[in-house]
Amino acid sequence: MSNNSFINAQQQVESACRILNTEPAVFEILKDVERMIEVSIPVKMDDGTIRTFKGYRAAHNTSLGPAKGGIRIHPATTYDDVKALSIWMTFKCAVTGTPYGGGKGGIVADPTKLSENELEQLARGYVRGLYKYLGEKIDVPAPDVGCSAQMISWMVDEYCQLAGTQALGTFTGKPVEYGGSLGRTESTGFGISVIGRQVAKKFDIHFEEATLAVQGFGNVGSHAVKYFEQLGATVQAVMEWHPDGLFAIYREEGFTYEELEANRGKFKEMDNVKILNPEDFWSLDVDIMVPAALANAIDERVAKLVKANIVLEGANGPVTTEGDAVFKERGITVVPDILTNSGGVIVSYYEWVQNLQGFYWTEKEVLERQEEKMIQAFDEIWDTKEKHDVTFREAAYLNSIQKVADVMKLQGKLS
Repeated sequence: MSNNSFINAQQQVESACRILNTEPAVFEILKDVERMIEVSIPVKMDDGTIRTFKGYRAAHNTSLGPAKGGIRIHPATTYDDVKALSIWMTFKCAVTGTPYGGGKGGIVADPTKLSENELEQLARGYVRGLYKYLGEKIDVPAPDVGCSAQMISWMVDEYCQLAGTQALGTFTGKPVEYGGSLGRTESTGFGISVIGRQVAKKFDIHFEEATLAVQGFGNVGSHAVKYFEQLGATVQAVMEWHPDGLFAIYREEGFTYEELEANRGKFKEMDNVKILNPEDFWSLDVDIMVPAALANAIDERVAKLVKANIVLEGANGPVTTEGDAVFKERGITVVPDILTNSGGVIVSYYEWVQNLQGFYWTEKEVLERQEEKMIQAFDEIWDTKEKHDVTFREAAYLNSIQKVADVMKLQGKLS
């Protein structure tokens, strides 16, 4: 078995196609991307030298609409990771009824080691290499790990100059002042809390009494903590990265979002906390575990440590295929990323709709629409899970692949 995320994604698709007993053409089409573009981005560094960075953009399947997916800027970004993430995006959109296909972008770089000038060149160079394949009705990127709203602003400006038109809807995750949507920043974390509440109900867990551990305190993890707290749950532990390595902080009575936010980057200096190593973090006796950092965080070894009854995948692909098998054997419920963290793409869709209409909603309207859509998707997947007696992940793939296959058949792609 492999920790290659692309192979994992293909295995998930193959398993769902087998359970659904789809015609062979469905898996043949969905096992790989429609297009994968690789570009070299030259950047004039502040010291006067030229350095080239590798950039990628994948579109997996556009049967349901234009490709949609974030741009990940990270030194460990790989060709296969981008393809895998685009596959997951196809089904994330389908499972929530969002009219997009799956896309994903990546740049192999460490944004923390680049100046603002270098980041701007990187952002604009990425668009120059790809703009013919981007557009409001073609491929709509957004920010992901390492890509800020400011970088998206530079990308929008570069695209509009190259295309000779104002097309704000070509990118989402923009600052509110530049066509962004209220509620977008917190949408993924908010959605995780909504799904956590819904699944807790199914297992007769009173969310107000639930205990949680969250891996990662970036945009996703921090907002998940914020809304978990608002719903009455207790976040007892948070894992973060430090130059010395991974560590976690633990407090039995829990943490508030405000104190964690106020101590961002200096968790070890907080009062009344216990410092844990990663193994002790994963082994915590909590109701719900939330991996909200990067892919492949929970492999077979880590999955054997987890004591939580429920795992909410806040990140993209945090549980490997081997880890998933361990959880299934142990009876631990994994609520998959394509549902759990779909709030971001739902509100990205709302941003796109607002851009096309030139009419903008309040934050309350955005989050209410998101919550309604996510509850509906959760209920559909729960029904599929019960009907087929499968895991939550399998149910999510059955539900979404069936939707994509039905449309491909209507389009004549399977004949």
